[in-house]
Amino acid sequence: MYRSRIAFALAMAALAAILVPSTLTAQITFQRTYGGPADDIGNSAQQTTDGGFIVCGYSKSFGHPHGDFYLVKTDSFGDTLWTRAYGEGSQNENWANSVEQTTDGGYVVAGYTGNEVYLVKTSADGDTLWTRTFGDTLSDSEGKAVRQTFDGGYIVTGYIWPGGADSAGVWLVKTDVNGDTLWTRTYGGLTGADGSSVQQTADSGYVITGGTGDVYLIKTDAQGDTLWTRTFGGGSDDYGECVRQTTDGGYVIAGFTGSFGAGMMDVYLIRTDAHGDTLWTRAYGGTDEDLASSVQQTTDGGYIVAGRTSSFGAGGGDVWLIRTNANGDTLWTRTFGGTANDASGSVQQTKDGGYVIAGITDSYGAGGADVYLIKTDSLGRVAVAVAEPKTTPTRAPALSLSCVPNPASGSITISLSPSIPLSLSPVLRIYDSQGRMVLSRDVSTSSFPLSTSALPSGTYFIRLDAGGRHMTQRLIVQH
Repeated sequence: MYRSRIAFALAMAALAAILVPSTLTAQITFQRTYGGPADDIGNSAQQTTDGGFIVCGYSKSFGHPHGDFYLVKTDSFGDTLWTRAYGEGSQNENWANSVEQTTDGGYVVAGYTGNEVYLVKTSADGDTLWTRTFGDTLSDSEGKAVRQTFDGGYIVTGYIWPGGADSAGVWLVKTDVNGDTLWTRTYGGLTGADGSSVQQTADSGYVITGGTGDVYLIKTDAQGDTLWTRTFGGGSDDYGECVRQTTDGGYVIAGFTGSFGAGMMDVYLIRTDAHGDTLWTRAYGGTDEDLASSVQQTTDGGYIVAGRTSSFGAGGGDVWLIRTNANGDTLWTRTFGGTANDASGSVQQTKDGGYVIAGITDSYGAGGADVYLIKTDSLGRVAVAVAEPKTTPTRAPALSLSCVPNPASGSITISLSPSIPLSLSPVLRIYDSQGRMVLSRDVSTSSFPLSTSALPSGTYFIRLDAGGRHMTQRLIVQH
């Protein structure tokens, strides 16, 4: 009897040893798409206090036909609780770049409407509490990132291109809790730049990153006055997409580099000290184009980076997730997507140690492009597949941009492959070697001539922005 009880106790202990760890380490994983028959794009996602997720982006399936802010709230399994579309005028394109849950349980969303920065504050149910626009009819501006500040107000960064100016510049807007402007700042010495990411720092100041041909880092005080700036990069095009303060008071920046790495463009990770001085840099990628959109320090002191790869994956472009240790050395990488074009806009570590990624998919969903939300476990794995791939014919490989001849003298022909849907509002910009924007135009066809006769001899960078994706090409002008 005694031995039987001992055997039973040992069996129960063994069973508990099997069951308890699996219960403790159980992690929800999924892949979901959201949208309708037209183009819908996810740019930013965050886990909410109830364990679900909030996603923002752009929709042509819902709201005004020119496109509206698109907000999707899900539960912890990615199932939709509600969606909202917000717009300012039936003739304006409204595009959301950044969302954050606010301390009152609602949400703040930033992007642009027409040619102005657009800020929307909602309740916990997504109902509009107020909206604000910043800029004027003589300027062109956009909000790229928004964060709630320690005082309950908001900080927005992006760019402003005043009427009559030669190029755009970094713009920082500070508001109170009601979205009313307290102050704005523009930053000189960074001609042609925009602010891609902002965070309030532990000292109540702000840190901003973006690009001008080089990655830049701006540190300000609480009033937005510059304390210092730093630039990083080499002789080709380099750009900062996301910055976060690290636990030691330094900073980590993710973006892309044409100066370093193995391919035409590689993921670029920069780690600095509290003064912005470089501790280390890393480039990740293959022989094609690989870009980063987001970075976060993980709870173990390493980093999670998300973006897009054309070097690896199933085909076209794919969502790319890179996990590193504290020194930037790769621990593992994962790709997500199908045979068409897929990309990531943001990544965040979740409460269970996994990761949530928001982006865009052409491979799956209802039609056109769709919002793509991925929840992984702590090793970047997903157990549940997305719905069946779209039944449209297989699409061409990842987007590419070419200019012929190169070097050029009088004119060039720009060609985009494959053709880009005009619903993605593609814009072509040319920057000189100092990062000054020398030309900007909307793109209405996949191949067109462009005069270079007015450009002095030198090195330039052509950048195409379309639906949250970027393509770049170096151009040499010789007269």
